[in-house]
Amino acid sequence: MVLRLLRNLLIAVVISAAATGLICLFWKMIGGGELPLHGWIALSLGVLGTVALAWVLMGLAFKSNREGWDDRVDNSLDPGRDDADRS
Repeated sequence: MVLRLLRNLLIAVVISAAATGLICLFWKMIGGGELPLHGWIALSLGVLGTVALAWVLMGLAFKSNREGWDDRVDNSLDPGRDDADRS
């Protein structure tokens, strides 16, 4: 369990580092100049935060689906449902 979490965390960090490097490269290609240290820190935190938020939200969606929380919602008044779907 712990090794799986660490592996997933390592994957997220590698993806974040690659995205940060590609964004910096693109910034230089469009003539944005050199990125100072504070820019690197802000860019890295922004990318890492985005990856972490996506990871947590997808984890919650899978957990909700596995535990059946989506099936317990009463959406009988949903205007997009057909009458055959209503129970």
